[in-house]
Amino acid sequence: MSGTAFEQNVPRPPQAAPFTLLSLAVFLLAIFALVQVFILNRRPAANNDQRTVVPRGDLAADEQSTVRLFQEASQSVVFIQTRDIGRDFNFNLTETPRGAGSGFVWDEYGHIVTNYHVIEGGDRFIVNLADGSSWEAVPVGEGAPDRDLAVLKIDAPAEKLKPIALGTSHDLQVGQKVYAIGNPFGLDHTLTTGVISALGRELSSPTRRTIEGVIQTDAAINPGNSGGPLLDSSGRLIGVNTAIYSPTGSSTGIGFAIPVDSVRRTITKLLRDGKIVRPAMGVKLANDRFAQQIGIEGVLILAVLEGGPADRVGLQPTVRNQRGLRLGDVIVKINDRTIRSTDDFLNALEDLEPGNKIRVTVVRNPRLREEQKIETELTLAG
Repeated sequence: MSGTAFEQNVPRPPQAAPFTLLSLAVFLLAIFALVQVFILNRRPAANNDQRTVVPRGDLAADEQSTVRLFQEASQSVVFIQTRDIGRDFNFNLTETPRGAGSGFVWDEYGHIVTNYHVIEGGDRFIVNLADGSSWEAVPVGEGAPDRDLAVLKIDAPAEKLKPIALGTSHDLQVGQKVYAIGNPFGLDHTLTTGVISALGRELSSPTRRTIEGVIQTDAAINPGNSGGPLLDSSGRLIGVNTAIYSPTGSSTGIGFAIPVDSVRRTITKLLRDGKIVRPAMGVKLANDRFAQQIGIEGVLILAVLEGGPADRVGLQPTVRNQRGLRLGDVIVKINDRTIRSTDDFLNALEDLEPGNKIRVTVVRNPRLREEQKIETELTLAG
């Protein structure tokens, strides 16, 4: 065998793979990543505690005024829970929540003012004061459903009771600031602000009687605000929040409050008499619809109480004679107030007292040639 053939059959050892560009790139990236990790580990961590808080300065004057108003007035505002008491199928007594609303402390004797519709139909009433204490309450008298006002009484000690500051409503102006405090949706002591949007609105009471002189406001009033106070910028009571105009049941910026001048007169009567004693003229009036059907503007007197105030000054009732129906006197004005309906008549007497002397203007012989206007004075009876 020749030497050449031997060399060709001897196996050669394997050679190392060439160092490619891809391998070099991977190597360099790995080195770069290690360097970045090293740098990050040496960098100091951010310390948020070293940020400086910028002082805000004093509250603006109007903010300070609003804060003080809420701190003072909210001590007079209460949360009212109304409950029903009944029996279950086993004739056991049960108690169920009926509703909730707001109210405010009227005096140091424990009288709480709220809306009539807040307590209407309830059997048990719980009043929660601003300090968190709860008290059983009882209604005072019959309430005033025609005015949507009611009074509850609690036996809390005088030191827990802070009567609300009373203002006036006859001198209110559209555009002045107002503040409402109440418990909307059960959220206690909530403050909302706004302005008086309008005055002299009318509102229907729980008895469908018209409440006159109502305040309209854009301060947010929601379910649960009913019975709470509407305050002026001095923190004085100027109205009792009563209703909202809303298709959804939530505030739309149109809320209504009973003016405090009317509230004060009504509550005074409830505390004194337990009910609203309306002074009497001693007349029975025809239904408004009948008067409208026969074309009469005013309220038609159907009957006159013998010996009563109207009888003593000669007011004439409606009578039936041989010729048919002879219409009685039609009352068209009491003092300076125009009377167009029974509602107007009742509202005119609402703010008066037995013994007051009033001017009454009537149309005698209405719709006849002998028709004439007569003005007379009479003294109201109790």
